[in-house]
Amino acid sequence: MRRENDTWVSEFILLGLSSDRRTQVGLFVLFGAAYLLTLLGNGLILLLIVLDTRLHLPMYFFLCNLSAVDLCYTSSGVPQMLAHFLMEKKTISFTRCGTQLFFSLALGGTEFLLLAAMAYDRYVAVCDPLRYMTVMSPRLCVALAAVSWLVGLANSAVETAVTMRLPTCGHNMLNHVACETLAVVRLACVDITLNQVVIVASSVVVLLLPCCLVSLSYAYIVAAILQIHSTQGRRKAFGTCASHLTVVSMSYGMALFTYMQPRSTASAEQDKVVVLFYAVVTPMLNPLIYSLRNKDVKAALEKLLGKYNLFSLEITQSLVFCYNNIKRFSD
Repeated sequence: MRRENDTWVSEFILLGLSSDRRTQVGLFVLFGAAYLLTLLGNGLILLLIVLDTRLHLPMYFFLCNLSAVDLCYTSSGVPQMLAHFLMEKKTISFTRCGTQLFFSLALGGTEFLLLAAMAYDRYVAVCDPLRYMTVMSPRLCVALAAVSWLVGLANSAVETAVTMRLPTCGHNMLNHVACETLAVVRLACVDITLNQVVIVASSVVVLLLPCCLVSLSYAYIVAAILQIHSTQGRRKAFGTCASHLTVVSMSYGMALFTYMQPRSTASAEQDKVVVLFYAVVTPMLNPLIYSLRNKDVKAALEKLLGKYNLFSLEITQSLVFCYNNIKRFSD
């Protein structure tokens, strides 16, 4: 289909969060620090899982995938947002907008599906602990992760194609911090019934269905925990799920509220908060939630820091030895 100047645009202008210069500098510092913490936290989780053989378990395999998704998701939009805080004209090309939309939808959908796979992993760990390693075999773990990635990519491809085909009749002012589905759809100058159907169908596939699976898994988990007679046993069983349950509660609630009702009167400002929550807050908090509540992760971190301190000591001793030899020869 031929793109005409009065129907499609070559670039979009993002209005961002504020037009005040001082506010933008403050937001740059705030979100820049959050982005660095996200990179550090998720990168550290990936490093620990790869290096420590004690973490080569199904639970940490999914956590590794989740950290990779968080790293890619936050990097798909936050660097551009940070750059725009320091720029007068916040523009993004049509092609780059479509690319950003594709990756944000793909990675967001993949994360929701991975959380459902992790819920099944916790269900097996609590309800069938003796067969845990047999049921959660490497083949099944890889299959669940692969399905999560593939479904997320396929869903994103469909939704991005349907969204970016909409003509805007010259309107290119996006009241948002990034290219986001609902923000682009609002600019359309044609009937958007198909887009609304696709948004709802997409939400069912990557949000509602995984949320139902998570709820079902935790219903069985709670029933199994209640059958444990000792208080210590209940705490231990609940402790294996606490981190995942916290992340699930944060991730599903706001997304379901936003994307399951595209005809709602939700404001553009509310959409911005949702996107910032998933692009900045959630990826930053996930490593903290899993590391602070997990003894194995903390033990792996202590082991890594111990090796680093030993390595630093050896380097220092070598430098001192070399310095003393050089000084002796010079004398």
